[in-house]
Amino acid sequence: MFRTVAALFLLAAVIAAPDAFGAEKRFERWLEGVREEGLRRGLKPATLDSALSGIEPIPHVIELDRRQPEFTLTFKQYMTRVVSARRVEKGRRKLRENRALLKAIGAKYRVQPRFIVALWGIETDFGRISGGFKVIPALATLAYDGRRSAYFRRELFHALTIIDQGHITAKRMMGSWAGAMGQNQFMPSSFIKFAVDHDGDGKRNIWTDRGDVFASTANYLSRVGWRYDQTWGREVRIPDGFDAALIGLKVKKRISEWQRLGVRRPGGGDLPTRDLVASLVRPEQDDSPVFIIYDNYRAILRWNRAHLFATAVGRLADLIGDG
Repeated sequence: MFRTVAALFLLAAVIAAPDAFGAEKRFERWLEGVREEGLRRGLKPATLDSALSGIEPIPHVIELDRRQPEFTLTFKQYMTRVVSARRVEKGRRKLRENRALLKAIGAKYRVQPRFIVALWGIETDFGRISGGFKVIPALATLAYDGRRSAYFRRELFHALTIIDQGHITAKRMMGSWAGAMGQNQFMPSSFIKFAVDHDGDGKRNIWTDRGDVFASTANYLSRVGWRYDQTWGREVRIPDGFDAALIGLKVKKRISEWQRLGVRRPGGGDLPTRDLVASLVRPEQDDSPVFIIYDNYRAILRWNRAHLFATAVGRLADLIGDG
């Protein structure tokens, strides 16, 4: 019986081996195509050799891409987890520790430091957790996989360009399984557009240089429409029978108009008198408070399109304060 089972396993291995060998060859041919396109794009041969040599698909990356869990946390659960008391206290401490640097960068890019710190905290717990995957193999895996190959192929070439420009080596380019990099979790395309060399050393280093991390974050927000003279929004109370069709980013009204429609602060007080254009949002339908939001909330949505994320950034920034 044992010999029969062993023979079956041996037969299965023999049958599977050619397919595995063929898959390896197909990936190698695909990588060669990437290298040829990289040369046409003007990337240096040495860059392509160092970044692409010896890499293989990462099965765990495919598993993570396939098995992304549906978001099931309620608004309260999400806020408790993301805007925890520990994170608020740590954010206040980080703001104090980096006050001079954040003040200078905030003034230059016209972004309040508390929002820079809030994004830093939510993305990587203030640089503590920034991802344990090598970005090039992870992006190559996703680009080869086929499910979202066009998007990840573009990101792969952006990552190769970053290496080619000398900002970091392929070995040190670490990030998430999906290619988000550094302490502010920029995708390579965002790095190309928004990353900043704050200290002037010739490298945009969002992995270990806090000045570059903060300035890159501030530059991103500034470039997507941040308003230094405004906050993000605030929680409000809507009256009974309020028209639900008025809740959403597409509906814009002056604060005074929302006031006339019965929208109030949670305690019943009047809305602010500054007559900004605003919208109402409910991050989780029927399971969260309603917020009146301004242009800066929309800028946060350019960073991450999830309403829960944008609301968490705003709340964390408010709780961190100005130190």
